[in-house]
Amino acid sequence: MPATIAVRVKPNAARAKVGGCHDGRYGPALVVSVTAPAVDGRATAAVLAAVAAALSLGARQVELRTGATSRDKLLTVTDPPADLDTRLRALRDGAPG
Repeated sequence: MPATIAVRVKPNAARAKVGGCHDGRYGPALVVSVTAPAVDGRATAAVLAAVAAALSLGARQVELRTGATSRDKLLTVTDPPADLDTRLRALRDGAPG
């Protein structure tokens, strides 16, 4: 069963980073900073790649569910690993993994 992840995007960042929590419109969201601008879907593509890498997932496992033009997005993880929640919590909340 696919899993859903809420993210808050910070485009045009000085450096790419995945980590931190933002109280977003979809609840506690993982903060994802990307260097790509929010133009023509480039920031969204960078977010998908960054989240997949940070969670040690394949690039094709992370897809945009909603929020193509918004900083608040929902991502879908297809075929999530059993410890996805632990991995996500460690990035979002700084909890030990």
